[in-house]
Amino acid sequence: MSNRVRRLPRLLSALFAMALAPLAHAFDPFVVRDIRVEGIQRTEAGTVFGYLPVKVGERFTQEQATQAVRALFGTGFFRDVRIEVDRDVVVVVVDERPAIASIEFNGMTEFDTAGVTKSLREVGFAEARIFDRSLLERAEQELKRQYLSKGKYSVEIVSTVTPLERNRVGVTFDVFEGDVARIKAIKIIGAKTFPEDDLLGLFQQSTPGWMTWYTKADQYSRQKLQADIETLRSYYLNRGYLEFNVDTPQVTISPDRKDIFITLSISEGEPYRVSDVKMGGDLLGLDDDLRRLITVKPGEMFSAEKVNASSKAITDQLGNLGYAFANVNPNPVLNREKKEAELTFFVDPNRRVYVRRVNIGGNTRTRDVVVRREMRQYESAWYDARKIQLSKERVDRLGYFNDITVDTAPVTGSPDQVDVNVNVTEKPTGMISLGAGFSSTDKLVLSAGLSQDNIFGSGTTAGIEVNTSSTNRTISLSQTNPYFTADGVSRSTNIYYRTLEPLTINDGDYRIKTGGLGVTFGVPFSETDRVFFGGTVETNSIDLFQNSPGVYEDYVDTFGKTSNAFIGSVGWSNDQRDSGIAPTRGTYKRANAEASVLGDLRYYKLTYQHQYYWPLSRSLTLALNGQVDYGKGYSDKPYPLLKNMYAGGIGSVRGFEAGSLGPRDRKNNDSIGGAKRLIGNAELLLPFPGTQQDRTLRWFLFADVGQVYGDSQNIDFGSLRYSTGVGLSWQSPIGPLKVSIGQALNAKEGDKKAAFQFQIGTGF
Repeated sequence: MSNRVRRLPRLLSALFAMALAPLAHAFDPFVVRDIRVEGIQRTEAGTVFGYLPVKVGERFTQEQATQAVRALFGTGFFRDVRIEVDRDVVVVVVDERPAIASIEFNGMTEFDTAGVTKSLREVGFAEARIFDRSLLERAEQELKRQYLSKGKYSVEIVSTVTPLERNRVGVTFDVFEGDVARIKAIKIIGAKTFPEDDLLGLFQQSTPGWMTWYTKADQYSRQKLQADIETLRSYYLNRGYLEFNVDTPQVTISPDRKDIFITLSISEGEPYRVSDVKMGGDLLGLDDDLRRLITVKPGEMFSAEKVNASSKAITDQLGNLGYAFANVNPNPVLNREKKEAELTFFVDPNRRVYVRRVNIGGNTRTRDVVVRREMRQYESAWYDARKIQLSKERVDRLGYFNDITVDTAPVTGSPDQVDVNVNVTEKPTGMISLGAGFSSTDKLVLSAGLSQDNIFGSGTTAGIEVNTSSTNRTISLSQTNPYFTADGVSRSTNIYYRTLEPLTINDGDYRIKTGGLGVTFGVPFSETDRVFFGGTVETNSIDLFQNSPGVYEDYVDTFGKTSNAFIGSVGWSNDQRDSGIAPTRGTYKRANAEASVLGDLRYYKLTYQHQYYWPLSRSLTLALNGQVDYGKGYSDKPYPLLKNMYAGGIGSVRGFEAGSLGPRDRKNNDSIGGAKRLIGNAELLLPFPGTQQDRTLRWFLFADVGQVYGDSQNIDFGSLRYSTGVGLSWQSPIGPLKVSIGQALNAKEGDKKAAFQFQIGTGF
């Protein structure tokens, strides 16, 4: 037999070549004098050598040649592999597959390029990888699948492969996205107990309507359809239909790929009542305590919602006792003749565990200690689900992070230990500003400032603010240390100088200059309660002019052009909101009392504010705010005009000019504020279109009520002003921004209205 290997025809497939290699390339064994590789362009020769089962000086056999061919084919780098023998020299001849040098997309607007590139990598198609036609087809199918999930059934994808130097290719996907397929009709077959229209009203998806241009509810989505089916299932299960069933949904598309038709076939079954409620398993001697958590009662119609809530309550209670992996399995046993269900909650507490470590991650700037000191779940302590949730809420209320996640991971090899992992996503907490702006109230505003809510990642707030507007010029230095002491006593220091001029809505002229230095301490009395006390030394001076309001002339007659005061304050706050940035549930309560105890002024002021956040659904939140302020003078002194409160505008009653409500000056009818104030606000917060996961950007519908009353006036509810409208809130990098368009509902003669208003730096 010749020492030269016989060549197979080029048209034989690679797989056939491997199968027949031992027969077609037969040669006598020999000692290898040299090894040569031919045909490589990108692949290193050493890579080929690594797959050869022989080295120079060793004996080479037919079996080893077959093994080498198979190994090299298995790499996927080559389209063809041959082993030839040339006078005791092994010649490996390869035909390389090209590598993917670049991947580009044309016409793709629905998806982010980085995200699509990542998904293609997961199916094996990425830059620097070997190009294969089958992988290209998989990439096209994956890209098309993503468009179908968005309801774009008319999408067309054309791929172009361009050869490049050094045996590489560039791949371009030309995407013709087309229009989103709209839901033309949804039918539910088999609904007998409840009207079909009522059931369809439960769905996220719907046929086109007057608001679907905004909600996109008429755009088909497979994920949303599955969610709607689960909603339908829950609706029936909550009403006792334990044997309810939904067949596989039938989804058809019109020939032009623009209309979707959905048909759901359901079997309702019969409703069941609960005949008895029992508990089984290992109850840890807590039978009575756990039984009280069950809200399902015998004789009631079976409700999956109540059953699941009871199971969760038991699981949470066991979690609070250290049983992090407790399972509660409700098991209904059906009596089909009586249409009754005997319900048993099987409890498996599993093992009790303690926390080995609390790990903080994602904080690139904020120090670990800032997050760790808010944790109420301690290391080497029993696991407590309630404390973990409280810890998450406390970290969220810091306001330093856009997102906080807390998860529990078992410790490998230690069944009684877990690690608690806290991962945060930081948000900008500092601002350097220098420039000009425009306020709907103060017109031109020139400002410069440096502020940092989390300076050097320490959790301390410090800032300098310079503001010049048409009515308010301020320079202020402030610093707050939330952990002035190790046990959480805070200290806030503020030194300021302000010059106040009349609002642009007033005609009278005056100048008020105020300087002060204040220190306030906050003492935590519980996880959510804090008591504040402090004092401020303040001096005020007033410059009057010929057209100054009469009340300012009266003030100067009583207190003089210059007045000094030492103002003491004490307050209390209770914060049970789930977030300090964009709350969706919980309450916030605040009470404060301040009084001038030394100096020229003699007054006291009481304030109480209550906020309530109620989640109506996963995306809707009802926010309520109420505030009452009451001020009074004593020691035969009137309530000082400089401490008057104002209403109107963002933060009080939108739709009216800022600070315009309440008493007016007898001389020129200017708004002068008052010593008593009532404010009420209601907002329905909704996610902004396309940003359902971004809780910092929301729009809202609002209704406001409020009024201000003079020192000698009684509170008259009949004089309250009302407004309603729509607005947008955004936690912008330079502070909370609110924009509103409001309509005053019961404006009286002389009231000053303002439909469009905006403000940066306001809260509720």
